[in-house]
Amino acid sequence: MIRYDVNLERNGEWIRVGCISGENSRNACFSYSEAYREDPYSVPVSVSLPLRKEPFSPLQTKSFFEGLLPEGFIRRTLAARMRTDEDDYLPILFGLGCECLGAVRISEEGGEEEASYRALSMEEVQALAAEGAGKSAELVLQSHLSLTGASGKVGLYYDEANKQWLLPVGTAPSTHIVKQSHIRLNDIVANEQLCERTAFYLGIDVPESFIINTGAGREHEVLLAVRRYDRLFTERAPRLKGLPVPLRLHQEDMAQALGISASGKYEQDPSQGYLAGMFALLRRVSANPIEDQLKLWDRIVFCRLVGNTDAHLKNFSLLYSPDLKGIRLAPAYDLVSTCVYPGGTRRLAFSIGGETDIRNVTEDSFRRAAKDAGIGERMAMNHVRDMKDRFRGALLKAADELVREGYVRAEELSEKILAGF
Repeated sequence: MIRYDVNLERNGEWIRVGCISGENSRNACFSYSEAYREDPYSVPVSVSLPLRKEPFSPLQTKSFFEGLLPEGFIRRTLAARMRTDEDDYLPILFGLGCECLGAVRISEEGGEEEASYRALSMEEVQALAAEGAGKSAELVLQSHLSLTGASGKVGLYYDEANKQWLLPVGTAPSTHIVKQSHIRLNDIVANEQLCERTAFYLGIDVPESFIINTGAGREHEVLLAVRRYDRLFTERAPRLKGLPVPLRLHQEDMAQALGISASGKYEQDPSQGYLAGMFALLRRVSANPIEDQLKLWDRIVFCRLVGNTDAHLKNFSLLYSPDLKGIRLAPAYDLVSTCVYPGGTRRLAFSIGGETDIRNVTEDSFRRAAKDAGIGERMAMNHVRDMKDRFRGALLKAADELVREGYVRAEELSEKILAGF
């Protein structure tokens, strides 16, 4: 019989919200505890899992909690090292659930985990850049940390004062997500940094990021460090090994919030209405729905301009306030130009105005999409035209900065983006 506690951090304190129980991953169900349901300050762990007495179905449970796990090759590697079936999500979740995206922690019933930081040597950072998924899986297992997505990544703590990277152990929170380069696509680190900076210059809210160069800037020597927007330092932050410990801010991606499994993150048919569903969700739960809908709209327009066909439901998220009472659209992340790669798909992760091919998305497509989204056409089209007018300048500015920092491939990437798809 499986029985795991589900904990949520609220204002820096761990709260037991309920448990996942069952004979195995196929029939395990999540339920809230009576104490949590009766607490007037309690909120659901997910929009898709409202507070109630009855347990949620195995499918509802899996859609949210499996959404906390890595995907693809990283998941297969982790499952092999943990000697479990990659399709059996609960053992993997338990093994990695000390530090997830957001503020969820999975533990044995009544169990406690240590919290510590271990300094990484420069050789270990270089190995993370050079050795591919194997090294990232090794560090993930050491830290018991779960990060979603299919790329090679690990959560690390950055001690800025001493320019030192540390590996969180147990329940210790990380501050940055560090992504590998060469196990994904050529120049993907420069690509993502170029897109993130371009988005920033267009007024899109993105987390701070920078390239870690462990050598001469070659593909196997660079990593991308992205500051975690779901971690917050406060003036009264506790300290661990002399280091300030950030608060965890809860988050969930759009797939989790809409009750859609990770395997369904790509829209298969325009009738599924993923774009409309995200806007309807923001109208229902956001503390500032008008502002957040416009932010989401701008990101969708940006992905069309930069050639990003991988903007699926798990690449848009909701971010909760420290007390869990307020929900806003999270900053943009995982912004890349997929269309610069020969043979890359031109099929959108979700349709825009009924169009599924990025090459066919026009202003008329955006007009239809605005209607689907439930936002005013005039305002929506003003945003489309404004971003189109400013896009080239923002992209070239970002590329020029990266070239001056030594990443000369950024210029070629910007030229490919401007050349179209």
